Amino acid sequence: MLSKITTLFLFISCLVFAQEQEVPSPFNIKTVTFVQGGNNTIPFFRLGDAFELQFDDLYGNEADYYYTIEHYNYDWTPSSLLKNEYINGLDNQRIQNYSNSLNCFQNYSHYTLSFPNKYNQIIKSGNYMLKIYDDEQHLIFSRKFIIYEDDLMIGITIRRSRDMETIQQKQNVEFYIDYKDRLLQNPLQNIKVSIFQNGKFQNAIHNIKPQYTIGTQLIYRYNKETQFWGGNEFWNFENKNIRGASNTVFKVTTGDIYNTYLYVNEARKNKIYTYFPDINGNFLVTNFNVTNPNVESDYAWVYFTLDAKENPLEKNIYINGMFNNYAISDENKMDYNSTTNRFEKALLIKQGFTNYQYVLTDLNGKIDEKNAIDGNFYQTENNYTILVYYKGPADRYDRVVGIANATSLDIKN
Repeated sequence: MLSKITTLFLFISCLVFAQEQEVPSPFNIKTVTFVQGGNNTIPFFRLGDAFELQFDDLYGNEADYYYTIEHYNYDWTPSSLLKNEYINGLDNQRIQNYSNSLNCFQNYSHYTLSFPNKYNQIIKSGNYMLKIYDDEQHLIFSRKFIIYEDDLMIGITIRRSRDMETIQQKQNVEFYIDYKDRLLQNPLQNIKVSIFQNGKFQNAIHNIKPQYTIGTQLIYRYNKETQFWGGNEFWNFENKNIRGASNTVFKVTTGDIYNTYLYVNEARKNKIYTYFPDINGNFLVTNFNVTNPNVESDYAWVYFTLDAKENPLEKNIYINGMFNNYAISDENKMDYNSTTNRFEKALLIKQGFTNYQYVLTDLNGKIDEKNAIDGNFYQTENNYTILVYYKGPADRYDRVVGIANATSLDIKN
């Protein structure tokens, strides 16, 4: 009996303290993005700075949506802070800023949620989840974002792997944290870091301890623990002129909405690396000769075709980027055409300039970066972000006390 009670307690504990995961948006919710300064951005924001969440509802019926803001610990378990300790004001408010599409085949309602706003202001740094509900309080989708303070100095160097097996394929992040004259209790134990490649949460590296200290500097110079697969430059297409072909679009047809057919992409795994500037997975909604691209840009069925003859059929291939939050879902899964021996998929995407990539997974959805469809190259230009968390012995939450960014464009040996 005691054993059963213990097992039940452990099970309940796992449920209570489980890491929070994002809830993907349903089919009718598209182009979910954080915006700052008019540009889509990775959701890391300085405490007090303004930013927005924007999304489209393809039903176009001006539905009522509400939002809540939840605070989390470093490991994305719920923090012990009460709502009024990290927010000035009240959440669970209706999103009031929305407008309908104009002169588009695909009708939609475009929503904009701004922070701070007249109802609330975030007053603590840390990990956050923004949750969007309908008028019946059903959770529609959620998105992670991080609020940081800029209190520490962080130095980053991007190097090639020191392991001869991966020297051509991996990038290593070396860095130090200098807390100077700031009073931090036991920084070796109380400071934590997270390392992001192109702002992706899916392959971020966590829980790395400093190797040693020099004065007030914590030194992180690992050979393997802070390495990322280099990947390859993102593919892209541009259909801001949604009626015309381009160097990435070979044909456009019309039906109920536009159909954009891209040129066939050939897997680059066994090809020589070629530098081609990208925007590291981001996208830009834009349209010719309009005043407000957010509501005057149309949607199109974009047809992707991938020639990957060497890909084993027991693996799955997905198309993703910031435009769909790098989602591994059936909606983004490619289908194998046995007649052409190619992988195909049509996705509904808002017009503009879009970066995308092909992602290989096993049948359980686990991403296989080592055998990436387009290969791994140490020369690939990637952006890296380091976030530094601090929680003192008497603190009740993990502050984000520092941030630093670097690019692998000038990678060192």
